[in-house]
Amino acid sequence: MSVDVAYAELGRILLDRTPLNAVLQRVAELARDSVPGVDEASVTLVQGRRATSVAFTGSLAVQLDERQYELGFGPCMDAAMSGQTIAIRNTSLGDQAYPGFSEVAARAGVRATLSVGLAVPGRTVGALNLYDTGGEGVLSEESREVATVFAGHAAIALTNALAVESTRELAEQLQRAMASRAVIEQAKGVVAVQRRVTPEQAFALLSRRSQDSNRKLAELAGEVVEAVSQGRDTGW
Repeated sequence: MSVDVAYAELGRILLDRTPLNAVLQRVAELARDSVPGVDEASVTLVQGRRATSVAFTGSLAVQLDERQYELGFGPCMDAAMSGQTIAIRNTSLGDQAYPGFSEVAARAGVRATLSVGLAVPGRTVGALNLYDTGGEGVLSEESREVATVFAGHAAIALTNALAVESTRELAEQLQRAMASRAVIEQAKGVVAVQRRVTPEQAFALLSRRSQDSNRKLAELAGEVVEAVSQGRDTGW
């Protein structure tokens, strides 16, 4: 997808009719499809000191985001807090600022990362995170410029969303997004125990079944959690 087409589509999103979490999901998908070198993307939102991936294009992106949340710091969290652009050029060589995360990313097959802060008037609310498994394509001058401009458009979309949503409605939407993540985490734990796999492998299994069945991941996770609570077979 060309950058111009992506910008046009982002501008056409009807923010007064589209839930904020759906807007952010589309932002992540457009970034993946339009920024050169990007294989997966996610959007981190910050409330206070709490960071959550409310949109992502695949299991790899959210796994690496969550690894940073577990550590309490990382490029996506720092970009979300500061509004800056933070890059890791080559994870296999390590990174002085983020050695632990670089090692995890390298093991997962990610070679380079780029996180761009999303700022709305008066504050920074999150970050657009881009992951490259092929090399340093995401860090080329062209990619960085496109990512920066795209993040600016995404921030405008967020600003507009904040403007049309009341504080209560926005809080409710963010809580729903975070609640969905909590249910997915619970389901991931159930699958990990029942299939005797790691949490990362369990998430990959859930994601694959979600894609194969063309169902939302949160909906599938909710059924797993409900089955456990009622003592029924989870199907895993």
